[in-house]
Amino acid sequence: MMKRKFTKLLAPLLCTTILFACGNSEDSTTVTSTNLNAEVNIDTLSTIGDGDIQTVVSDLATYSDDDLYTEWKGQDPTYIQLNGGTATYEGSGAVVVSESTIYIRTGGVYVLSGTLDDGQIVVEAEDKSTVRLVLNGVDIHNSASAPIYVKDAEKMVISLPEGTENTISDGTKYVYNDKEKEEPNSAIFSKDNLTINGDGKLIVEANFNDGIIGKDELRITGGNIEVTAVDDAIVGRDLVAVQAGNVTLTAGGDGIKSTNDEDAEKGNIALEGGTYTIIADNDGIQAQTSLYILDGAFTITTGGGSPETIGVNEFADGGHSDDSATATETTSSKGLKATSTLAIGGGTFTIDSYDDAIHSSNSVLFEAGELTIDSGDDGIHADSSVVTKGGDITITKTYEGIESKIVAIAGGTIDITSADDGLNVGGGADSSEDNMLESTSEEHLIQITGGYVSVNSLGDGLDSNGSFIMTGGTVVVNGPTDAGNGQIDYVDTFEISGGVLVAAGSTKTQASSEMSGQNAILMTFPKMQAAGTIVHLEDSEGNTIATFAPEKDYQSLYISSPDLVNGSSYTLFSGGSSTGTERNGLYTGSEYTVGTKVVEFTISEVVTSLNG
Repeated sequence: MMKRKFTKLLAPLLCTTILFACGNSEDSTTVTSTNLNAEVNIDTLSTIGDGDIQTVVSDLATYSDDDLYTEWKGQDPTYIQLNGGTATYEGSGAVVVSESTIYIRTGGVYVLSGTLDDGQIVVEAEDKSTVRLVLNGVDIHNSASAPIYVKDAEKMVISLPEGTENTISDGTKYVYNDKEKEEPNSAIFSKDNLTINGDGKLIVEANFNDGIIGKDELRITGGNIEVTAVDDAIVGRDLVAVQAGNVTLTAGGDGIKSTNDEDAEKGNIALEGGTYTIIADNDGIQAQTSLYILDGAFTITTGGGSPETIGVNEFADGGHSDDSATATETTSSKGLKATSTLAIGGGTFTIDSYDDAIHSSNSVLFEAGELTIDSGDDGIHADSSVVTKGGDITITKTYEGIESKIVAIAGGTIDITSADDGLNVGGGADSSEDNMLESTSEEHLIQITGGYVSVNSLGDGLDSNGSFIMTGGTVVVNGPTDAGNGQIDYVDTFEISGGVLVAAGSTKTQASSEMSGQNAILMTFPKMQAAGTIVHLEDSEGNTIATFAPEKDYQSLYISSPDLVNGSSYTLFSGGSSTGTERNGLYTGSEYTVGTKVVEFTISEVVTSLNG
C-alpha cells in the first residue's frame, strides 16, 4: 500500500539512472520474470559492477613508503624545541624562527618537542619535497589561526612516535591568512596531501571550525587520534583513506568528510581498518562521491541518536513529530552517507542516528560486515538500489527498515524491527508520497534470491510499489496487526519460484501472483490468534512443511515452500508445542506435539485459500 512518507526539507539529490541487465556475468545473479521490467542483474546496480570492494579500494587508496611510520633518528632530522613563546632548532633543515612563528622552508624530517603558547608552525617548502613533522610530545596553541599550517609542500606527513601525547588547539576567532578563500580554517590545515602515521596520541581541540583538513588527499595509517571540533572533525577534499588507527571524534558538524564536488572521480572515502568512535551533530561519515569500507570497528552516534520511540502516527501527516528528525542540507544527521556508491565489505558497526543510519543518493552495496542499527528515519536508504550479497544486518529501531527503488537481496542475514514498512520499494529521494509517485511502478522491485530476511513491522512487512520476485532464501514476516497494512503488499506482481516465505499478521496481506512457479497457502482465521500460538503445516506422511509461532497477534497466515506440491494433501494445526531451533518464530529441526487440527486440504492452485 502506498503511504505518505514524511516530507524532508532536503532537496532531492541527483539520482543515477538504473541500468537493467541484458545478460549475465559469471558471478552475477539474474532473475527473469514474465514482467520484463522485473529482470535485474544486481551487478548493474552500483558503480562497482561485477568487481569487488577490495579491488576498488586497492585502486583508489594507494600508499607509498612515507605514508607508513618509520624510525626517524637515522634520517638526519632537524630538532625544533618549542619554548613557550619562541623556539630553537638544531640540524640541517631550513628553519626560520620569527618570535612565536616557526617557518619550515624545505623538505626533510623535523622533530618538534615542547610547548608553544600562542604560535604557529608554517610549512612552506620551496623545494616541493615531502615534509615530515615528528610530534615528539608537543602542546601547540594559536588563538587566531591554525597552529599547524601547511601552506606549500609536495606532501605533508605528521608522525606520532609511540608513547607521546601531542595537543593542537586553537581559539574561537581566526584572522585569515588568505581572506578571499578564508584559509586556513582548521587547527591542522594542509593545502596539499597530508598523512598521519605512528602509534602515539594526537589531540586536536578545534574551537573555531574544523579539526583536521587536507585540501588534496588525507591518509591515516596509524595513531590514536582524538578530535573535538566546533564543525567537522576530519576533512579530505579529494580523498580520505584510513588504513589503521584509533579515531575518536566529537563534531558539531560531520565526523569524517570528503568535499570535492567538481571531479566525479574524487571526493571519495576508503576505510580499510581502524577503530572509530564518532559523535556528530550532523553526519558520522559523509563522502561527497563514494564511501567504501573494508574493515574496522565503528561506533557512530549522530544528532543525539535516534528518538526514544518511533511510531507510525508520528509520520502520518507527512512530517516528523517534535522528537523526530527533520533533515535539511545543513542538519543532515545520517550515520554513513554518500552521494554515489556506499559499499561495505566488512567491519563491525553500531550506528545510532537521528536521521538515516545508512544513506546513498545512488546505491548501497553490502558484501560482508556486522551492523546494528537504531535510526530515527530509515535504517538503510538508497535513491536507486540496495543490494546485499552478504553481511549480518540488525535494524532494531527505525521508521522504515530498507527503502529504495530496488531492493535486491542475494545473501546475508537481515533482521528488521520497524515502526512502518520493513522493506519499502517506493523510490525517490527520501521524499513525500507525491514525489514517490513520479517514478513508475515498473522501476520498483523487491528481488530476493538468497539470504535470510526477518521483518517485524507495524506497517507493511514487504511493500513494493511495483513488483516482487523471490527465487531463493528464507523470509519471515511478523505483523502488522493493523488492518490497514499487510505482511505482503505490491502493486504489479509477486512471483515466487523458490525459497521459503512465512508471514503472519493482518488480513490485509496479499498472496503471490498466479504466474508463480511455487505453490503457497493463505489461511484466514475467523478471529485474531494470540501471539506465540503455533501454526504447524505438515504433509500426508507427517513431514513438516513449516512450524511457526508468530511474534504478534495474527489472523492470516501465508506460507510458500518448495515442499508444497500440486495434488498432494496437507494438514494445518494450531496450538501444541515444538522443540528445535527457533528464530523469529520459525522453527527448524523441530518435533511437533500435535495441537488442534484446523483444516485438511489438497493443493490445487498456485495459492490455496483456506478458512477455519
